[in-house]
Amino acid sequence: MNLARLILTFILISLLSCDDDTPDNPTPKPVRPKSLDEYNKVAEGLKDYFTKDGYFEIGTAIEPGSIDISSEAALMKRHFSCLTAENVMKWSSIQPTQGNFRFDNPDKIVNFAQANGMKVRGHTLVWHSQCPDWVFEKNGVTATKDTVLNRMRKHINTIVTRYKGKVYAWDVVNEAIDDGSGTYRTSKWYNICGEDFIFEAFKAARQADPQARLFYNDYNEVDPTKREKIYSLVSRLKAQGLVDGFGMQGHWNIEYPSSDLIVDAINRYASLGVELHVTEMDVSVYTSNSAPQTDYNADIESKLNTAYIRYFNLFRLHKQKITNVTFWGITDRVSWLNNWPVAGRQNYPLLFDRSNNPKRAYFGVINF
Repeated sequence: MNLARLILTFILISLLSCDDDTPDNPTPKPVRPKSLDEYNKVAEGLKDYFTKDGYFEIGTAIEPGSIDISSEAALMKRHFSCLTAENVMKWSSIQPTQGNFRFDNPDKIVNFAQANGMKVRGHTLVWHSQCPDWVFEKNGVTATKDTVLNRMRKHINTIVTRYKGKVYAWDVVNEAIDDGSGTYRTSKWYNICGEDFIFEAFKAARQADPQARLFYNDYNEVDPTKREKIYSLVSRLKAQGLVDGFGMQGHWNIEYPSSDLIVDAINRYASLGVELHVTEMDVSVYTSNSAPQTDYNADIESKLNTAYIRYFNLFRLHKQKITNVTFWGITDRVSWLNNWPVAGRQNYPLLFDRSNNPKRAYFGVINF
């Protein structure tokens, strides 16, 4: 066999050995920029680097005013496939006085999401905070359990029915578990209704929209003691067919929690056979509630980048269990961690700075 024939034979064998399952026009992987200049040259965003690679949806919590700010609206469209109303679906915003439902702001978010091909997570139907006093009172005294539960059922039915088919998942009950030695948080809900308010809330939501995904949502979810209390509650709700998932809030910082705590929590909750969402992701640059104000300097930038890479490595490792990661805010400008828990203290917990530019942590998260 001469040299020319040998070369031709090698080429033919190489062509025939190609994977027959490769499509004729494969979808190219999105370019993953590593600098601001590269970022400005591509159209892809967070959602593309994760959903197109078979990981999870990427969402953000917003206030309706961000829709009116063109730069923030553009940021939402580029980077997120799911929206959560940060405050305007909470009881005090949506039904401040009995029977007075205010839907303008929730409608604005839902309509924006639908117009831009985004999903909506509803947050939250029942919570001890941001709930008006009238829910628990009648004629100036504490209302009966039946009265409070009936008001709750009507509230849930009205809202969930209105957004049936538009809101795909609901945080039905938020933060009902105690951080300390008790099982349940001491609240007006619990003082009047006991644990029944939790189960009745899920029943009402299930009846109003049987297709919606129903979640219990809580923070400090990786702490082993609280984790087991959450596990027990979700297990009981699951046994009655009332819950579909658990929302791990993910309000963490640049050092805490450890990877072991996160993995143990993910595996423990997933063992119930429920879906997991990281519902309120942000990473504080402060490791204590009393830490003084710091500037966003090179050291903080490096630590934030390292923390986000570590957390997202764990999320990707458990992509069969986690189906949504939602950031609690779009940019540092609107983060709830500004001025809380220390008045006047500014934080830098998200992937985009106050000028809507991606931070080093953004590039760390997408370049995996």
